[in-house]
Amino acid sequence: MKQIVIISGKGGTGKTVLTASFAALAKNAVFADCDVDAADLHLLLKPTVKERHEFRSGKTAFIDKDKCVKCGKCIEICRFSAISGISPPASPAKRGEQSGGDAIGEGFIVDEVSCEGCAFCSFVCPQGAIKMEENLSGEWFISDTRFGPMVHAKLGIAQENSGKLVSLVRKQAKELAEKKKTDWVIVDGAPGIGCPVIASLSGIDCAVVVTEPTLSGLHDADRVIKVASHFMVPVKLVINKCDLNEKMTEKIEQYCYDNEIQLIGKLKFDKSVVAAMIEGKTIIEYAQSKIKDSISDIWDNLKQL
Repeated sequence: MKQIVIISGKGGTGKTVLTASFAALAKNAVFADCDVDAADLHLLLKPTVKERHEFRSGKTAFIDKDKCVKCGKCIEICRFSAISGISPPASPAKRGEQSGGDAIGEGFIVDEVSCEGCAFCSFVCPQGAIKMEENLSGEWFISDTRFGPMVHAKLGIAQENSGKLVSLVRKQAKELAEKKKTDWVIVDGAPGIGCPVIASLSGIDCAVVVTEPTLSGLHDADRVIKVASHFMVPVKLVINKCDLNEKMTEKIEQYCYDNEIQLIGKLKFDKSVVAAMIEGKTIIEYAQSKIKDSISDIWDNLKQL
């Protein structure tokens, strides 16, 4: 079994489109969408969810109002201003006037978005009224697609630890591939060089970097290639929309030659890519695509290498 991840130094290079095409070409494979912050592989593969699981990560402070004596120590030490008092409702006689008296008469409340989970407040609370509770940060799924099994996830709004969720998706995809004895695990990685990308690269057999012929495309591809090289992951490169800027395409080819990186294919700009996505199809399934053969050649080259 070989594990392949498709990544890019920046978003919008065609990474997911190429991943979905590989899914259509591969035989006996498991697919994983590790771009959990903005997952979109499901839009093309249209998975049917078979298993749904909660993903919990990080902790948020919770105040037990029965134990809280409103001493205010937690508010004083919270450097994120995540704890505040709840003002009691004003009486009819005082409406429109400046409120006075007990401004925190109804207790304290924690802003879940502002809380960083440092737990300092729980340590300083003299009544032990503050507990740290694990967050429900998202969900992960095991699904069936028309090409084979798929493991994917959805991170909740304003949630963190996406690298941890990526590692979980990778682990489940590998275990599923071993169980079904498939030949491939094809992973749609996240763009950039952050924690999700590093989690996508760990233990992988090959990284396919998709770039485009622009200065930012080459710059960001160079960054992610250096990250992959740091983890000793073999790198192959694909240039998408290579005919839009032939001079930059030549510069990228020279970059590959100078850095001993294998260029396994170039794809020309093709409007049928957009048409195929609108219909929810991969390029391989779309009859009018002109670059279908080019992507097939890239997949064949990748298998041989």
